[in-house]
Amino acid sequence: MRCAVNREISVILNAMSKILLTGATGFIGSHLSETLVGHGDEVACLVRRSSRLELLKPLNVKFIYGDVTDRDSLHAAVAGQDIVYHLAGCTRAIDIKQYYRVNVLGVRNLMQVCAGQTTAPLVVLVSSLAAAGPTLRGRIRTESDPTAPVSHYGRSKRLGELSAERFAGRVPVTIVRPPIVLGQRDRTALEMFRGIDRFRVHMIPGLARRRFSLIHADDLTELIILAARRGARLCPSETDGAASSQGYYFAACDEHPTYAELGRMIGNALGRRRVLPFHTATPLVWMVSGIVEVISRIRREPLYLNLDKTCEITAGSWVCSPQRAVDELGFSVAAPLAERLRQTVQWYRRQGWL
Repeated sequence: MRCAVNREISVILNAMSKILLTGATGFIGSHLSETLVGHGDEVACLVRRSSRLELLKPLNVKFIYGDVTDRDSLHAAVAGQDIVYHLAGCTRAIDIKQYYRVNVLGVRNLMQVCAGQTTAPLVVLVSSLAAAGPTLRGRIRTESDPTAPVSHYGRSKRLGELSAERFAGRVPVTIVRPPIVLGQRDRTALEMFRGIDRFRVHMIPGLARRRFSLIHADDLTELIILAARRGARLCPSETDGAASSQGYYFAACDEHPTYAELGRMIGNALGRRRVLPFHTATPLVWMVSGIVEVISRIRREPLYLNLDKTCEITAGSWVCSPQRAVDELGFSVAAPLAERLRQTVQWYRRQGWL
């Protein structure tokens, strides 16, 4: 059954909308900021006092100081907005409580403030494939599959989604779940590119042939905007006897290489024709991630590899289907994965990162 929200949202089809963007200083957020400004939208970015703003200042966006974990700071930011793109989230943490504080409480705070407006804005929540979980019995994931997150990060993102569902009767909400995101400005994947470039070796965790979905940041940005313009909205969770997947969209290209195949593709993009795949046994992956987590705690600096991330790495394949986004939103990627990897390498080299 199609669910409706008693609100006219045709404003999002206008040439110019008033937009609030959280997480604008991040990798994906900086891409979305550029695109929205390029479309002529009036963009306000929720930022913290400690945020680095060098990527945003040339865009002439408005800065509103606040934090999604501080509900009182959100009222002025949300007031009068047509659309809220919620990208702010915690992807790495020293203390697992931080995942839940940002990814669950942050969503709840934002939805409460949006619901309190005379006219609630449309909210597009950018979640993660981690909230859905790895592939089930080797089958490509679709939005209607039951969720089964395997990490604290994934569980926190799923709880954030459920928080949004509880407000769906008062606020129009659409959720986008990206998998691995690559592209210019991405520092997370940079070390993998560097290792292949310098040593012609691609480290592969575990011995199994796991496959992964990916998307380039520019393609993801376009899908997020399409989700606002054309997407279905969530059904209120308390109104349906069974869970509804309406309003959820996986964001991915239709290629899903193994980790070894991805390494070869990156090698080709770098001009390194011979890349040696180096498989590491799963127990070694756990040992290394444990050591890295100890170092992270000593340095009080969250690092990408940790025990929680290893729960995802060793859980199997992470492949999702973009077909719903294709059918309902008219989504298509602008270039194949090999070309997107070449574009990323070119940008890294122009910036001197490689």
